[in-house]
Amino acid sequence: MVIELRAFRKEDFKAVLNIYNEGIKTGIATFETKLPKWSEWHKKHNLHPRLVATFNQNIVGFAVLSKVSQRAVYKGVAEVSIYVAPHMQGKHIGKQLLLQLIKESEWLGFWTLQANIFKENKISIHLHNVCGFQVVGTREKIGKLNNKWFDNVLLERRSQLI
Repeated sequence: MVIELRAFRKEDFKAVLNIYNEGIKTGIATFETKLPKWSEWHKKHNLHPRLVATFNQNIVGFAVLSKVSQRAVYKGVAEVSIYVAPHMQGKHIGKQLLLQLIKESEWLGFWTLQANIFKENKISIHLHNVCGFQVVGTREKIGKLNNKWFDNVLLERRSQLI
C-alpha cells in the first residue's frame, strides 16, 4: 500500500471535514460537536505545515498544527491534530503523518509540539509515544461532552534540533 503525503490544499477541505466528522462521532477524538466552516478552520490552524495523506488519490488522513498562544514567547509551540479515516486506521498512516508533521514543524522553527488526547483514546496516545511524545500530565475533567466529564492526557515532544 502506497500512501502519499502532501501539503493540504483548500480544495481538500471537504474530504478533511468528512474525516473530522468521523472523529467527532467517536466521542473521544475532539470536544467539538459540529463541523466548522472553512473560515473558522483556516483561522484556527497554522498555515504550515498542513498535511494530507492520500491513497489512490483519495484523502485518508490529515495532520495540522494550531497555536497554543498568541504571545510571541510561544511562537515555537503548537498543538497537534491528527485524524485518519476509520477504514484506513491500523495501516501506519497516522505515524507517517505525525513524523512528517514533526519534521516540517522543526524546519519552521517549532521547538515544542503538544497533544491533548482523551484518556480513552489509547491508540492515539500510543501513536504519539511512538513518535517521541511524552506524557507530562493529565487534565482531569477538563471538558464535558454529551453530559459526561472527560480527562485529557497532555503529551509533548521537544525538538532535538532547536
